[in-house]
Amino acid sequence: MWRIWMLFDPRRVLVALSVFLFVLALLIHFILLSTGRFNWLEGAPRGSSAQMAPLPQSAPK
Repeated sequence: MWRIWMLFDPRRVLVALSVFLFVLALLIHFILLSTGRFNWLEGAPRGSSAQMAPLPQSAPK
């Protein structure tokens, strides 16, 4: 394993990995925000209110 780090600078590898993961996270979040089902910024998803029925009232004790 140490021979790999002799070929590559560990600081550059860690910086490149961090940048790649950050860009990947941004890409995934923007893809999800562009869908109607997973857009959490514009309120409740469409059609979710039909699935959520109110609970029945319990009798007072």
